[in-house]
Amino acid sequence: MADQTHVLFVEDDDVIREATQLALERDGFAVTAMPDGLSGLEAFRADRPDIALLDVMVPGLDGVSLCRRIRDESTVPVIMLSARADSIDVVLGLEAGADDYVTKPFDGAVLVARIRAVLRRFGHAGGGDRSEGAAPDGGVLTFGDLEVDTEGMEVRRAGQPVALTPTEMRLLLEFSSAPGTVLSRDKLLERVWDYGWGGDTRVVDVHVQRLRTKIGQDRIETVRGFGYKLKA
Repeated sequence: MADQTHVLFVEDDDVIREATQLALERDGFAVTAMPDGLSGLEAFRADRPDIALLDVMVPGLDGVSLCRRIRDESTVPVIMLSARADSIDVVLGLEAGADDYVTKPFDGAVLVARIRAVLRRFGHAGGGDRSEGAAPDGGVLTFGDLEVDTEGMEVRRAGQPVALTPTEMRLLLEFSSAPGTVLSRDKLLERVWDYGWGGDTRVVDVHVQRLRTKIGQDRIETVRGFGYKLKA
């Protein structure tokens, strides 16, 4: 297991849990599958997986609450799974700290692609190679009271450190690489979420709002009908 990506999968439906676990293992992942939120939290704390897949509607401790508990302890990537493309489910999961979501029923190949996209993104945010144009080379960028260290991957606001998840850091790097330039939601999905296809722009909107709460509500401006820009 040490050489494999370790996935924590929390799903109460026995058929879905077993079939998905087998599919992921065939693709080379090591999987710990749990039927409810409480056992999922115990497994997370015991095993410290590389990524968590959490169904929204699981007993004991629902997926959104479990995501929030995990986020309190770790920046490990989280993908929420929902049987509905319901706005409330999606937004609640993302606001709890999830990095992405997949709607059920899902194709196994699509799920694997999304998992790998999130893992690549987290590798980038942790200091790995960044995609072309994603961030300037080196140095500390300053925007008012906000400082972005693009080499050390650290952010300070008014001299105080700001704790960002890797996805939030990746998003801020995109904005800080082109201050004053409007970035569309589709462009951000492509660059930050590594989507080579159309995605749900709610993912962008919720993450921008989460980022605003940490770096200042007025630091990122909404340009209606076009996207967002970082105030220079």
